[in-house]
Amino acid sequence: MATRYWVVSLPVQKSASSLWSRLQESISKHSFDTPLYRFNIPNLRVGTLDSLLALSDDLLKSNSFIEGVSHKIRRQIEDLEKVSGILSSSLSVDGVPVDSYLTRFVWDEAKFPTMSPLREIVDGIHVQVAKIEDDLKVRVAESNNVRSQLNAINRKQTGSLAVRDLSGIVKPRDLITSEHLVTLLAVVPKYSQKDWLSSYETLTSYVVPRSSKKLHEDNEYALYTVTLFHRDADNFRSKARERGFQIRDFENNSETQETRKQELEKLMQDQDSLRSSLLQWCYTSYGEVFTSWMHFCAVRVFAESILRYGLPPSFLSVVLAPSVKSEKKVRSILEGMCDSSNSTFWKTDDEGGMGGFGSDADAHPYVSFTINLI
Repeated sequence: MATRYWVVSLPVQKSASSLWSRLQESISKHSFDTPLYRFNIPNLRVGTLDSLLALSDDLLKSNSFIEGVSHKIRRQIEDLEKVSGILSSSLSVDGVPVDSYLTRFVWDEAKFPTMSPLREIVDGIHVQVAKIEDDLKVRVAESNNVRSQLNAINRKQTGSLAVRDLSGIVKPRDLITSEHLVTLLAVVPKYSQKDWLSSYETLTSYVVPRSSKKLHEDNEYALYTVTLFHRDADNFRSKARERGFQIRDFENNSETQETRKQELEKLMQDQDSLRSSLLQWCYTSYGEVFTSWMHFCAVRVFAESILRYGLPPSFLSVVLAPSVKSEKKVRSILEGMCDSSNSTFWKTDDEGGMGGFGSDADAHPYVSFTINLI
């Protein structure tokens, strides 16, 4: 599937059908590997010259915005399919692949009445796409919030002993809690274990001798217990901190642990649900944005062709997908389809000509702009 297309309109001197036949013949003869399609645009409401000029000033900016939203949703779909383990498939619009929707474009009269002013159609498309973009931001933020909460929990479960949840490591039998005694949990750097074992009993006056036991060790730290009198706990925390030992707070409460487990399960379910919902929304919204984008492009071709070739509307609009190596040849063919006076008149601004209206590329003696599907 091609991902880069040119939308072009050529001035009709005699008839659109004869120009189309000439173009087909020339492309087939000199650039046979370039796909060529008719881009059928209905007779739209022209309005005044002033309104067309004002509209033309906004077309390029609006196109960039709509194209950007389309790509943003597409990237979101690719990301969601990847993390969900879904085999990526070609996106479709109204049941057909996106490239086919472009190359077989048919104006939707019910959605975009041709008697509506061009400005009304363009503004309506812009408002609709802007609303979809806002919805996307809200949905992505909601999904990211749940993912952040899960990541925080996972860090606590898989991080170092300095930050991870200790409920899966510390058992009730490891702790002593009585009227006078309490067991604290000390996180000791691996390289300081000898220092801990030789000093913990003398950090304060009321530590139970030989009460420290190693419960767990990771790449950075070791987790030790130490039993002492309740009244000495705060002083011991302070002295331990001065020696580079961290005393971890820990609550041995089965109800709290069960609550955390339920919260984790709910977050995982929420993540799966939000991810699935967001993916389905993106599929639908991408189709809506792409449909609006192609109608916008049709309006753009029509408006720029009127400004370029004058009234009454008499032009042939086509879609091409030339390879990079064929671009110069195709440009030459297209220019040859315009009469010599038109070709001479429409040069780039640097060459003293009038240039193009709302052009997003070098000026040509015909209307031309690029559509990037990706």
